[in-house]
Amino acid sequence: ATEGKEEASAAENNPSRVPQGKPGERSCVLYSAGQFFFEYLVVVSLKKTADGRYEPKITYQFPKRENLLKGQKEEEERLLQAIPLFCFPDGNNWAPVTEFTSETFSFVLTNVDGSRKIGYCRRLLPSGRGVRLPEVFCIISCLGCFGLFSKILDEVEKRRQISMAVIYPFMQGLRESPFPAPGKTVTIKSFIPESGTELIELTRPVDAHLEHVEFQALLQRLSPHLILHIFASAVLERRLIFLAEELSVLSQCIHAVAALLYPFTWAHTYIPVVPECLLDTVCCPTPFMVGIQMRHLERVLDQPMEEALIVDLCEGKMLRAVGDEEEILPIKLQNEMLTSLNRHNNNNNVHTSEQVNTLVSEAFVQFFVRMVGHYASHIKWSKNGSGTFQERAFCKAITSKTNRKFVKKFVKTNMFSLFIEEAEKSRIPQEGK
Repeated sequence: ATEGKEEASAAENNPSRVPQGKPGERSCVLYSAGQFFFEYLVVVSLKKTADGRYEPKITYQFPKRENLLKGQKEEEERLLQAIPLFCFPDGNNWAPVTEFTSETFSFVLTNVDGSRKIGYCRRLLPSGRGVRLPEVFCIISCLGCFGLFSKILDEVEKRRQISMAVIYPFMQGLRESPFPAPGKTVTIKSFIPESGTELIELTRPVDAHLEHVEFQALLQRLSPHLILHIFASAVLERRLIFLAEELSVLSQCIHAVAALLYPFTWAHTYIPVVPECLLDTVCCPTPFMVGIQMRHLERVLDQPMEEALIVDLCEGKMLRAVGDEEEILPIKLQNEMLTSLNRHNNNNNVHTSEQVNTLVSEAFVQFFVRMVGHYASHIKWSKNGSGTFQERAFCKAITSKTNRKFVKKFVKTNMFSLFIEEAEKSRIPQEGK
């Protein structure tokens, strides 16, 4: 029953609950190579309303979809309605400007079946003279690969400064190219007036689960100690609120926190930047991980809220906590992880961001391996190849008391249940067993 409730509350929090993808596909971060890079490119511009405010509206969409079935058409309309909100989550208080620093951020729309679409955004000021309004180029994709889409948005921005017309052939070329496998490169030919034909190389990182992540963003803003408190709260599926003014900081840090949970997936409400009109999300009684712009801090603190961890990413401190964050993780493992994180922090200038990603991820994956890595030997297989997880025996097998205390809580989480559900299905029945 909780699953239904959770879906319902998540539906309220995500204006675009778009049914798509296979049931049980919880996350789109690990997708196979060869699919389309993206579903849509849209441009969201600010249009003046009758009362003098500005409202975000889609002014360009590629590709335009023809001959959609009724269900697909409704799905597309819901998606296109939600996008402007997330491209300009900061509300309607805009004024034309002559200068504006481009920013890159992303948002996530969760579908009814739990699968996710990612919006990669570049907010920029179109070239021209005099005062004008920023616009957002947003690429909607099922593929989680922030670095790659950042590079694509660099190309879009470069073309935008020449003319909108130059963007179209580039995106068409991208749409006709297959998404590369991890570690592989795809080359896109693109013609730019006066520069001739360019070859653009897009390479996917070797480690597919880290391609949507920038752990450095987290390490630059928060102490290793605080990162562990956040991780402990996320592992027990609590409510987490992150505050910062910049959209890029919010989206980078929240993606990084979600990635610390690998090989598990955060399966609850997940909004890296909450649009102003959805701020009451923080009253929701189910778990959530959300990012809110600092200017809304007072409003958030005034909301009638259940226990939550509130993290200020500007000052690198906790504004609100449950109080037991220190005691959630077994102390011995906690200290090992601290040592590991401190080591990367001290060598920050030595490592590339890929190396930092690998080192940080390794520390957290090791934690899960040591805590629950023995799960596979506690799945009982029947003759027809279906598995049943033996929870009691699994917990009993842990000799350390403190580790067992943690695991007994962890096995009750949604993310562990989903992980085990997959594991129970994943054995291929063998003849004669």
